[in-house]
Amino acid sequence: MSQPMEEPLARQVLAGAQMLFVAFGALVLMPLITGMDPNVALFTAGIGTLLFQLVTKRQVPVFLASSFAFIAPIIAAKGDFGLPAVLGGVVAAGIVYMFLGFAVRLKGPGFIDRLLPPVVIAPVIISIGLALSPVAVNMAMGKAGDGSAQLVPYATAMMISMPALLTTLLVAVLGKGLFRLVPILAGVAVGYGLSFMFGVVDTAGIAAAPWLAVPNFVTPEFHWGAILFMVPVALAPAIEHIGGVVAIGGVTGNNFIKKPGLHRTLLGDGLATSAAGLFGGPPNTTYAEVTGAVMLTKNYNPKIMTWAAIFAIVLAFIGKFGAGLLSIPVPVMGGILCLLFGSIAVVGLSTLIRHQVDLAEARNLIIVSVTLVFGIGGMAFGYGEFSLSGISLCAIIALLLNLMLPGGEGWKNKQIEDNS
Repeated sequence: MSQPMEEPLARQVLAGAQMLFVAFGALVLMPLITGMDPNVALFTAGIGTLLFQLVTKRQVPVFLASSFAFIAPIIAAKGDFGLPAVLGGVVAAGIVYMFLGFAVRLKGPGFIDRLLPPVVIAPVIISIGLALSPVAVNMAMGKAGDGSAQLVPYATAMMISMPALLTTLLVAVLGKGLFRLVPILAGVAVGYGLSFMFGVVDTAGIAAAPWLAVPNFVTPEFHWGAILFMVPVALAPAIEHIGGVVAIGGVTGNNFIKKPGLHRTLLGDGLATSAAGLFGGPPNTTYAEVTGAVMLTKNYNPKIMTWAAIFAIVLAFIGKFGAGLLSIPVPVMGGILCLLFGSIAVVGLSTLIRHQVDLAEARNLIIVSVTLVFGIGGMAFGYGEFSLSGISLCAIIALLLNLMLPGGEGWKNKQIEDNS
């Protein structure tokens, strides 16, 4: 159901720029929150998308960029181990995707369903969203993410963050056409404009930055503590990946789980994430908003994602562009994050509801309850560099409880029947 190959080149280029525009808000917001370089994130999104296309033989029209699921562990691990060690964990997380792809190749797509049913993944996703809520609220009130310092006066911060949030909400609900797919960009634009009015934007960095500059690449270091922190979190985005591949298949009328195959798409995502870690960028994932743009424009040609990737790589080398992104004040991001982090939690809730997980059943209640408390409460096990806490720990606990507690076969059998 792909478009004719004789589609004009100019139209492909324009469509590619449009897809990057749709992905742009979330793509750069994630590195700005975690203290990474947004220009590196642009570069690794472009490289990751091209690697994905290479592995999947350019059959799937998706764009890969910064994954919000990794925000909490990156912030926590960065404080404990430093950015280079976190990047080593990102490389390892990509290897987890590759391993899952290999397992799917051997055992079939149903393997993921049996290993990671909704009762495991949903509470982990909910924990990721809710554990981040204090960060969003602190930033919206003008504080640092951890609340340690007041960066912008409270009253000024609220007059910036709340209109930015309101704009994001209104565009998401009332926007028409492509405009509806860029609520984050709209919120950032309004918040940034208000920040200028209130005099809280520091433009010195923009003025000092060169027009052309190599992104601030960072070499990863491999540290067991950081790897153990990051790898378990890869479980939730793995399910997100499968949902993304199924969604784009539904939009285009193709079964991408069979061709090019889930094993290839997981391998492509894994290579993209590991490559991002090697250059100093955040982990990659498929972008739902880009899938929405594909559905809206009915442009199913994977070549447009090649152009989106090329544009991302080119933008990465414009120094003033990155400096401008880094000048966005904390309240602007905080206001938008009040929606985004809540949305992550809602994805987990909808997973429980959609799959009709019976929480009256003791087994399911135990898995969800313990996972939520460990993840949101910040429980920690272990000692020194071999310790696990928060989201990383709750992901492993959910997986182990599902494997150890009796009574899980009903779900496994149901999934086998559904996939047969």
